[in-house]
Amino acid sequence: MPGLVIVGAGPGLGAAVAARFAREGLPVAAIARSRALDEVAAGFRAQSSAPVLALRADSSDRGALHAALDIAVDAHGVPDVLVYNAAIIRPDRPGELSTQQHLDAWSVNVLGAMDAATHLAPRMAQAGGGTVIITGGMPQPLSRSTSLSLGKAGVRALTQILDQEYGDLGVHVATVTVDCAIVPGTDADPELIAEHYWALHRQPRAQWQHEIVHSASDPA
Repeated sequence: MPGLVIVGAGPGLGAAVAARFAREGLPVAAIARSRALDEVAAGFRAQSSAPVLALRADSSDRGALHAALDIAVDAHGVPDVLVYNAAIIRPDRPGELSTQQHLDAWSVNVLGAMDAATHLAPRMAQAGGGTVIITGGMPQPLSRSTSLSLGKAGVRALTQILDQEYGDLGVHVATVTVDCAIVPGTDADPELIAEHYWALHRQPRAQWQHEIVHSASDPA
């Protein structure tokens, strides 16, 4: 039974998104480079009897990422949903990072999303359709978060490009733009934000949205 593949399934929002889909009985393939992945996957299993596969890969390593995605497809089938939630988040101002540091951030924040989507979206289209959701943010660029602002602007552009490429083939491409600090127990709780991902996946084609912005005042 096809289900969810999530790249960037660490603690916080990634775990909440995976748990939201698992509660619906969908198999989950969780991909992350963090050592916390096994603990996060154990949390999914505690909430649902749906199959959960934990795979370790760095999203900036195309070969490793593609290999993990292929393992997920072999185990659960072509997924209904791909969520890309990986990001390098750090404070930095213009000129503070080296060129290599900016390239490292871009490779995770944008290129990893493109690599994952272009690897799975054609298979989704052949299978009759699917959903690709990329976690966005920083709708207003901030100089104190320069590399992240550039990356999230890239995510917005990438979402539009992927929609042009795969939308007519039945693949719903969207971004959930998180316009706030994620704080458990508030209206920016990761479980509340995770509801947007489920809602986007459930939208009929005639009502497809390509961006949902979650601000701290949103009820989700």
